[in-house]
Amino acid sequence: MQILGDPLYHLRLLGRMGHTVGADLVQAFEAGKIDNETWTQMITNCRGCPYPQKCHAWLDATEQAAAPPSGCCNAETLLQLRDAAKKGPR
Repeated sequence: MQILGDPLYHLRLLGRMGHTVGADLVQAFEAGKIDNETWTQMITNCRGCPYPQKCHAWLDATEQAAAPPSGCCNAETLLQLRDAAKKGPR
């Protein structure tokens, strides 16, 4: 059984990652682009990552980026949310 990381730490890490790649998770939630289940799954994915220290260090060294670092388990979702926000409301 895999031990998951601290939920609050990973929520903050996920929020920082979203901000760094231009995906506003709060705005996406408020706009209905992600629901509670999706947000919860993203946090759980992050909590299950074996390399949170690598992400933390990358975020400390990176102000803005086109994409999360390789291996980010939420990269695809973050980039989809960022791209959807660029397109505007449907």
